[in-house]
Amino acid sequence: MDLFSRSWAALRTAVAELPDEDFARPSGCTGWLVRDLVCHLVIDAQDVLITLATPADTEPTRDAVTYWDIVEAPTGDDPLDALVVRLAAAYEEPGLLKFHLDDVGSAAGRAAGLADPAARVGTRGQVLTAGDYLSAYVLEWTLHHLDLIAHLPDAAKPPAEGLARSRELLERIAGAAFPPSFSDTDALLVGTGRRAPSEAEKAELGEWAAELPFVLG
Repeated sequence: MDLFSRSWAALRTAVAELPDEDFARPSGCTGWLVRDLVCHLVIDAQDVLITLATPADTEPTRDAVTYWDIVEAPTGDDPLDALVVRLAAAYEEPGLLKFHLDDVGSAAGRAAGLADPAARVGTRGQVLTAGDYLSAYVLEWTLHHLDLIAHLPDAAKPPAEGLARSRELLERIAGAAFPPSFSDTDALLVGTGRRAPSEAEKAELGEWAAELPFVLG
């Protein structure tokens, strides 16, 4: 849960430090500008608040690994994705978007810090412990931090421990490990299809290269 807080705080700080002009640059999410990604983070923060306020009294059905499903690559036709783009444009001023993320995001961070790790919560029709739910979100925050800075080389990077934990989660989800020569960042970017592997990386991956990418949903 501490890693959730550190990863989330680092991502929110990175957004807060962006110059306004960077909000119109592309993000690492195909078809989304930085402003669209930040708007998505506001929705993510709302989801965290909703989930932590949705207690469950049945046994957990998922954990930090099985929370994630491997899904088909997005086509751009998802109505929610289109809504995010329209909503982000409606903010008009990056400062308003920064304010909303800071406001809702801070509340989500406080709620996470107050949560009982053993408490059971419900989300997406499943039940998890709060600890497992927040652990799963380390991967969400880390991947989106990489998306945020994909075309912003001077922006702050995700915490090293968040990158390592996210790689571990991805490898457990995929059921295989990336070669040791892959950095945590490269394993996450290549593994989730955020960039294509080089020929040398394909050779190291061997037959497993054909299984990529692992799109999480």
